[in-house]
Amino acid sequence: MDKEYKSLTIPKLTWDRQSLSDTYGELVAQPLEPGFGITLGNALRRVLLSSVEGAAVTSVIIKGVNNEFSAIPGVVEDAMQLILNIKEIVVRNKEGRPGKMHLRVEGQAQARVADITADEHLELINKDHVLALVAAGGILDIEFFVEMGRGYSRAQWPVGEAHQEDSRIYLDSTFSPIKKVMFEVTKTRVGEDIDYDKLVISVDTDGSENPLDVMHYAVSVLRTQLSHFLASTEIPFNEISIVPEQEQEKEPIQLNKLGLKDVPVELLLKPIEELELSVRAHNCLINAGIKRVIDLVNIVEDDVLKIKNFGRKSLNEIKDSMKSFGLSFGMNIDENDVKEILEGK
Repeated sequence: MDKEYKSLTIPKLTWDRQSLSDTYGELVAQPLEPGFGITLGNALRRVLLSSVEGAAVTSVIIKGVNNEFSAIPGVVEDAMQLILNIKEIVVRNKEGRPGKMHLRVEGQAQARVADITADEHLELINKDHVLALVAAGGILDIEFFVEMGRGYSRAQWPVGEAHQEDSRIYLDSTFSPIKKVMFEVTKTRVGEDIDYDKLVISVDTDGSENPLDVMHYAVSVLRTQLSHFLASTEIPFNEISIVPEQEQEKEPIQLNKLGLKDVPVELLLKPIEELELSVRAHNCLINAGIKRVIDLVNIVEDDVLKIKNFGRKSLNEIKDSMKSFGLSFGMNIDENDVKEILEGK
């Protein structure tokens, strides 16, 4: 006979929608088994800080310069100061493959990240960041090489070669998109028991990745690594465990009929104001005739980008807000099915 196991408390996870942005997120997990708050919080924090992939500039070719200690004609900064500024460039790599970027500034001007042209799969985040000051008559011409990686990497100079034929300068790089991770564990009540844990994890990123995606990545890393420690078939705790009764009473009606989870039926027929979007994103959607949440989730992402004055930043904002509710684009939800479920409440 199969051995019978005691169930575990299954936590509910929610993102604080009021503080959620492209660079900050606060995840609340509760209730957790006593002691699990520290265990899970510390594990996730360490993985987030050390193991999340990101993009960074790993080498550059500065026209007229063959080493990092040179002065640059017509530029206020020397090569070392310029390189330090280059290390602060924040890049989002949409496809995870290497890419190139180029900058050319002539005459008296500030050379900013916004002046850089990049491959299609690379997106520059901190466009106002100043790289150098170019004097009258000066020219700053830089080719950047971007790669993906984890954590910190030393400059990968070819062994035995002090100078490169193409005058390339290799940089030490910090790939991680994570700036700071903090977690707090407090006690929470389940029925009459007050010894359960509540875990709050706050994540700060540089904007190249959003908090929801980096958390998903970190959990995937942990789950993948821990699966190799299993001696036999995994014990199905998710199947034998149940949510505490008081949590069940508070759960909204689910769209089980439509194969969805954790989506309040009422939300779908409410106006998009419920998603608490920025004024710009909200107005763009309203002008395009998208006034309800169900109208938004039933269109595909490519069509959203075709809306007038609608940019990638607004798209990412809407996607993050929808994720916090368990929603996404292209869900193809039938309004009649939603009304049928509401009528049967």
